[in-house]
Amino acid sequence: MVWVLVACATAGCSTPGPEHLPLATTTAAMLGLGVAQTAEVSAQWWRGLGDGQLNHLMALALQGHPSLAAARARLARAQALADSSRSADGLHASLGVDATRQRYSAHGLVPAPIAGNTWNSANLQANLGWSPDFFDRNATELAAALGQARAAQADAAVAAQALAAQLGRSYIALARWLAQQTVAEQTLAQRQSLLHLTQQRVAAGLDSQLEVTQAQAALTEAQTQQEALQEQITLARRQIAVLCAQAPDAQSTLTPSLEQLVLEPVPAILGADLLGRRADVVAARWRVEAALQGVTRARADFYPDIHLGAFVGLNALGVGHLLSAGARQIGVTPALRLPLFDGERLRAQLGSRQAELDSAIAQYNGAVLETVKQAGDAVASVQSLARQHTLQAQASAEAEASYRLAEQRHRAGLSNALALLHSQSPLLVQRRLALDVRARQLDTQVVLMQALGGGWHDDTATLTTAVR
Repeated sequence: MVWVLVACATAGCSTPGPEHLPLATTTAAMLGLGVAQTAEVSAQWWRGLGDGQLNHLMALALQGHPSLAAARARLARAQALADSSRSADGLHASLGVDATRQRYSAHGLVPAPIAGNTWNSANLQANLGWSPDFFDRNATELAAALGQARAAQADAAVAAQALAAQLGRSYIALARWLAQQTVAEQTLAQRQSLLHLTQQRVAAGLDSQLEVTQAQAALTEAQTQQEALQEQITLARRQIAVLCAQAPDAQSTLTPSLEQLVLEPVPAILGADLLGRRADVVAARWRVEAALQGVTRARADFYPDIHLGAFVGLNALGVGHLLSAGARQIGVTPALRLPLFDGERLRAQLGSRQAELDSAIAQYNGAVLETVKQAGDAVASVQSLARQHTLQAQASAEAEASYRLAEQRHRAGLSNALALLHSQSPLLVQRRLALDVRARQLDTQVVLMQALGGGWHDDTATLTTAVR
């Protein structure tokens, strides 16, 4: 203990410099989040969409996608590094055995009769070492490593949630394109009928070539739209297959139905606990903790480093003498290292750690801001889309009623077939818009589930050892 006191007094020439005040962290209260609890989200929220085919695809994706395997590998590495840091705090023992056959120089430092001759030598030695952690070097290094490991565990959850959301949104997009393809086929049939009827009217002298050109252009536009939809369908199927860790063409016949997907009521209450339900925010928080421990570790380097060692063994010139009583050797090797003339380097190292802490806090603040924005945006979109759905349903009903009136007039002989076909155009437009609104409602539901944490529960604090 006297050594420690002397060392502390001697080390005064290397000081860490003025105190550094880290950045302030953003709190839930600063962002207007109240004390109310955020509505609970199921960990398998996609089951609420009511599609067994989607449930099967989710199981494939969450089991075999390479991004999740990479996230798990990063977690295992971080846990192993934490174990490595933990081992630095205990006793270290080693056993060494070696043998040497050597010719000694006749003109060297070794005297006769060894000089000028060849001798065998052997060594058998056990070493024991311990570095007392008086200044918490090992403890802070372990805490920093655990912080990084816990951040990696939360990152693995982020990767799984992002994958699930991407697959859910891709599935809804595919259902949307397929539903729109049906409307596009109806539009194409209408445009073909318009062109055929117009050609007949031109032949009868009732219309000019201008009307035929316009009808042909409308038909080409419908064909282009149908081809574009087919492209989107193909790309969506390929994306879904890759997200499920399958060959790109493995889901070439996948045909989800937009009508069968269930639109559930979504939670709209955002409370302060939202930050604890987001794996990305928790990961950022653990990185702040790790950076804080890094600053503490850098400060500990300004204090002396003490190492206590001992060895016992056998050493002999001539292997035959190795096990004799005279070959015994024993010793102690206390060591004291003082940072007497290293203050500039240590202060630079401390400054680097402090900058890392500020960067980690800034990233945490950014994650908190983005979290609240994402959740708030999703809630606003859900509410707006509900109103849009009501208005669009009214517009669709009016278009249906208008088309029925046109049919009645046509059957009564009050209008021709050309007028009836033209009256179908607003109806087809409203059907397409209705599909768009419903698909956007379902897509926004997925976005909101992800923004609210995807049903994740923080278990990172329980992480202590590597998985073996």
